[in-house]
Amino acid sequence: MKKEEVQEIFLKILREEEDVSVGVAAIKTLLTVIENYKVATVRELDLNLQLAVDAMRHCDQPVTAISSGCELFMRFITFAKLDVKSFEECEQIMLQRGRIFLDTLLEARGKVAKQSLPFISDGCKILTHSRSRVVLAAMLEAVKANKRFQVFVTYSSPDNSGKRMHKELVAAGIEATLILDSAVGYIMEQVDIVMIGAEGITESGGIINKIGTYCLAMSASELKRPVYVLTESFKFSRIYPLNQQDIPIEFKYLSSVIASGGFGEATPFSGLYTPCIHYSTLYRFGHFDTFRR
Repeated sequence: MKKEEVQEIFLKILREEEDVSVGVAAIKTLLTVIENYKVATVRELDLNLQLAVDAMRHCDQPVTAISSGCELFMRFITFAKLDVKSFEECEQIMLQRGRIFLDTLLEARGKVAKQSLPFISDGCKILTHSRSRVVLAAMLEAVKANKRFQVFVTYSSPDNSGKRMHKELVAAGIEATLILDSAVGYIMEQVDIVMIGAEGITESGGIINKIGTYCLAMSASELKRPVYVLTESFKFSRIYPLNQQDIPIEFKYLSSVIASGGFGEATPFSGLYTPCIHYSTLYRFGHFDTFRR
């Protein structure tokens, strides 16, 4: 198996399934590797999966969700090694568990959206940053519940992903206003809540998200506005950064920027760790329904 083959599978999933997240696409890729690249031992299968994870980390996609999602997936399926003696049977159990894991993840977004309904009150004003599939799903769920609300969306430079979020909200009949990233402080006093997604959650409870999230959370904290973070728990990462600079470099920059060494000229892709600021985490995974405040 070659890295280029894995990267092509991964990028094809992202191209063809527009609404799939990077983390879910990575897990689908690992399942494809198990199904299509036959090996004779558990050790060879482990090496194949590790090679696949490494290949996806170099695809110029956000690494945070790839890293945490794949780590959790590997832990979940490899318990099969202890259950059987035959490798063929072990491989089938790993595939079965992998599909169960994937199905659980695919259901998570809708369940988070339903749980978030009580926090979107009728007539409220919401500020969101960049584009989050989970936040969008929550707002669409609120529309189905006949709730009326207004949304302010940041442009989210440098890729201006907020423009797409704004377009999707307007298409759903939601009153939405696109604002400059630098206007967050001005808008904050007008909003009732802040609702954002996350690329990853650290072990200390901090948020790794699109650049600008830290400033938004600081502004919300100063003006006593609640910040709700909607995310699936497969994005919980086994890292414990102490500050912004302590986050692994691959979580902040695309692989092409790291390879070129141009850190001084590039803006971090993922917005950074938000330590101990007033925030909430709402997530769904497996049998756990948890809301932290």
